[in-house]
Amino acid sequence: MVQDKEEQYIVLARKYRPQVFEDLLGQDALVQTLKNAIENNRLHHAYILTGIRGVGKTTTARLIARALNCTGLDGKSGPTIHPCGACENCQAIASGRHIDVLELDAASRTGVDDIRELLASVQYKPTNARYKIYIIDEVHMLSKGAFNALLKTLEEPPAHVKFIFATTEIRKVPVTILSRCQRFDLQRLTIETLLELFAKILKAENIEADAEALEMVAKAADGSARDGLSMLDQAIVLGGGKIKHETVVQMIGLADRNKTLALFENLLEGNVQKVLENVHDQYHHGADPVAVLKDLIDITHMLTKAKIVPSTLKEAMMGENERVLSEKLASSTSIAILSKVWQMMVKGLSEIQIAPYINDALDMVLVRIAYSAELPTPLQLLEEVKKKSVELTPSTTQQSAPVQKTPAFSDAPVVRPVSKESVQEGVKFEKIEDFTAYLENHKKLILLYALKNDVCIEQFENGRMTISLKQTATPDLVGNIKKALKDATNVSWVVETRFNEVGETLADIEKAQKDEDTRQISQYPLVRAVLDEFKGAKFDTLLRVDSSAKSVNTDEQEQINNFEEED
Repeated sequence: MVQDKEEQYIVLARKYRPQVFEDLLGQDALVQTLKNAIENNRLHHAYILTGIRGVGKTTTARLIARALNCTGLDGKSGPTIHPCGACENCQAIASGRHIDVLELDAASRTGVDDIRELLASVQYKPTNARYKIYIIDEVHMLSKGAFNALLKTLEEPPAHVKFIFATTEIRKVPVTILSRCQRFDLQRLTIETLLELFAKILKAENIEADAEALEMVAKAADGSARDGLSMLDQAIVLGGGKIKHETVVQMIGLADRNKTLALFENLLEGNVQKVLENVHDQYHHGADPVAVLKDLIDITHMLTKAKIVPSTLKEAMMGENERVLSEKLASSTSIAILSKVWQMMVKGLSEIQIAPYINDALDMVLVRIAYSAELPTPLQLLEEVKKKSVELTPSTTQQSAPVQKTPAFSDAPVVRPVSKESVQEGVKFEKIEDFTAYLENHKKLILLYALKNDVCIEQFENGRMTISLKQTATPDLVGNIKKALKDATNVSWVVETRFNEVGETLADIEKAQKDEDTRQISQYPLVRAVLDEFKGAKFDTLLRVDSSAKSVNTDEQEQINNFEEED
């Protein structure tokens, strides 16, 4: 007698397979398109359905076949989006025994001969149905020859033939096939949609279930209704007719969410002992190390969103413990820390999947994160260095090392902004630096570059300029210099050109000055402290200098433009 009951049992995924289009979950666009096509008599000759496993591709194909071949109880109805389910055609198609609806599993029949055999009867009209329908599941597994054999018939099939293809690997289907089909992408089901489905089915089955257990199953199903219902079947058996939280955790090896939340908090606190105790306790209760790390990644993402968009804390799917932790940590943890933890976890996930001992690999990943989570960011380190530098008193500095002279730059060029009004009145250039500042302010950058790199200035005063030129100087350079001087000062300058050996250019002088400034500034106490703190760092750019005071500006934020860590 028990054997008879086992033989009569139908798994939930089959028992509650959608029988009408309204039962299809999350596929509103597909249903609306088919409805409009049937009502307006614009039926395509070939459809291709794609999506992950368990979202209803084969079920949808059969529903389309029923919709096109339903005759109603009176035997006179035409194609309808609401097949009756009671006529001979509907019942035969639903049970998979209709002579005019041919289903082929391309995973087991991939060759060209299989397709030729299938297409041999294409020219013959259907026996009982309105349309002869060919359903090919996992169509991407057909061989190249099989696809080629299908092409011509697929492009121009007889009016009584419809093709419906289903695949999980749409990219493996040749474009020549795709271009001949109307494509529908079946959407992955959301957790909310799956929970609604589970609640409906469990109510019909009169089975009790913990809400937290159902949520865990919905998340583990990863958008697949079939996967979710298969897990429900297993949970019902393990729980003795009731779906319990502990049963689901044991069954699918998921991490306990509350323990994982505590684990994440311990990670951010850098409490390595509690981290290892927590994760070992989860091992003991059957948690999968990969699932633990994926859950931690999900929590990192949740916290980051909560910090950037606080309204996400009010989402209905967020548990109370998750909300409390998010509110607590989002206010105390920076985006920089969360980003660093995310990167280390994602990298650790790939390490775990190739490690010989997966439990040990997770331990090492978590230890690495725990030790680094509390490490200060470069900005925090710099702030600490500033404090140390301020604490250096003159007496301490004198005892530890000779006092370094503050670099002075009395000879540095003085940049004097020149307004348009002053140009009209005539600007007075007392030295070459005034002229270069004028060129820079008026965007005469080509002439400025040539003046600095191709010219050696020997004299510049009282309307006279004596220069020597490099061989790289352009023929019109002297004329351009004269014109710029005349435009600025309203005075015709005499520009005398010498042909002796070229000495230092302005660019050479600036480079030498920069090198000397860098050398002196690198001995400044604050800069020296930074270099000592960042091992392997180098001084990259000049500090901003107050030339009128002949001293380095003591504002640390303006002093340090850039320090790079060498690889």
